[in-house]
Amino acid sequence: MKTHPLRPLGTNGPEASAIGLGCMGMSDMYGPADRAESLATIHAALDAGINLLDTGDFYGMGHNELLIREALKGRDRASVLLSVKFGAMRDPAGGWVGIDTRPAAVKNFLTYTLRRLGTDYVDIYRPARVDPAVPIEDTVGAIADMVKAGYVRHIGLSEAGVDTIRRAQAVHPIVDLQIEYSLFSRGIEDGILPVCRELGIGITAYGVLSRGLLSGHWSKERAGAGPDFRNYSPRFQGKNLDSNLALVEALRAVAEAKGVTVAQAAIGWVLAQGVDIIPLIGARRRDRLAEALSALDVELTADDLAKIEAAVPSGAAAGDRYNKHAMAQLDSER
Repeated sequence: MKTHPLRPLGTNGPEASAIGLGCMGMSDMYGPADRAESLATIHAALDAGINLLDTGDFYGMGHNELLIREALKGRDRASVLLSVKFGAMRDPAGGWVGIDTRPAAVKNFLTYTLRRLGTDYVDIYRPARVDPAVPIEDTVGAIADMVKAGYVRHIGLSEAGVDTIRRAQAVHPIVDLQIEYSLFSRGIEDGILPVCRELGIGITAYGVLSRGLLSGHWSKERAGAGPDFRNYSPRFQGKNLDSNLALVEALRAVAEAKGVTVAQAAIGWVLAQGVDIIPLIGARRRDRLAEALSALDVELTADDLAKIEAAVPSGAAAGDRYNKHAMAQLDSER
């Protein structure tokens, strides 16, 4: 495998590995995960040159931050970029009870995050969702106070729309927008991506394998164990799933002709959309991580990219990326 390349995280941000590791699934959302394998996967990612680890204080209600703290023991903290989302609130049963990005809440959430991660600072801090009850200027201003105090290095956004991005940038430089982007989710291309490029804001793309649909490993018979997000996701239901898996098979034909896997083709496509876009891979196992990282060795020609997009045309995916309630909370979809 080649040395892991670096990409600039926006005009004003640090250099990040071309692929980042999203750690959510190690604690939440996709059913049970193996703790030892999760730690081994984080270690393998770091050893392979990945320096961007993405988490949220609400992933497993703090579990994910504690897991990352354990994984980073004995490692050089300065060589790792910790990206943390905050603001989503949970109940003891794990349910979702709202969003809070008031300035006082910002500082409170950050305090607990620093303690759980065992660090003096967070590299990139961002609200998980735009809080309709709090002006984005107030939220970003509070994080900016933490930047001045040395507790945060950079400010990011998540699932923000064009107006919110511009207003946030007017308060403090935003290094990146974390948002879903894949062959199945190309909505940012219409307005959000051009504005981010205009303002020098990078994209950290999550869901590049569409929650596993574009991995090439999903089947109609497979069902998530326990409280798995995919049990409720419209794209995994009924006729939507049939339609989406047919798209995956069309992509598989293109990938196999190129000598790569479906996942590598899907990740490679995102990597090819610009050096300002960094895919976040939600691998929970070392074998899946290795497969994803091998996408860096795949050189997709203009003809390859055209064939991939012909197999999975923009807007072809059946079903929304979240249920109606969650979609209504996305500032990026308004």
